[in-house]
Amino acid sequence: MAFTLPELPWAKDALAPTISAETIDYHHGKHHKAYVDNHNKFVSGTKYESMSLEEVVKASQGQANEKKVFNNSAQVWNHTFFWNSMAPKAGGNPTGAIAAAIIADAYADSARAASSAACPLFSMAMMSGSLKPSCCNTTICSG
Repeated sequence: MAFTLPELPWAKDALAPTISAETIDYHHGKHHKAYVDNHNKFVSGTKYESMSLEEVVKASQGQANEKKVFNNSAQVWNHTFFWNSMAPKAGGNPTGAIAAAIIADAYADSARAASSAACPLFSMAMMSGSLKPSCCNTTICSG
């Protein structure tokens, strides 16, 4: 079964100014289309020809002699998913559990970075006698 380049779920200029119509046209109309064309070329006359895109990706994954089939079919799937993951006027900040997880991870990363930067300074201050050992939380400095 020959595949065709799927239509975008929105107008080419719908994501401007974040992503220009020119960028969309190039990425969809040339780049994604090349994967579709190559996919069709590599599956023509093979066992993959009558499979769905998802079946081709699954069947060719990890097959050393099928890298071209896998790479192109997976990129067709990936780009189609990409286009359908975006929408004009969508987005915003995450909410709920995902927002809490992002905030917690960001806080933990910031705390680790601060500890990494601060511990050498605390150590030098302790060695010089400026600080007493009880002021340095060893769990922070073990980072």
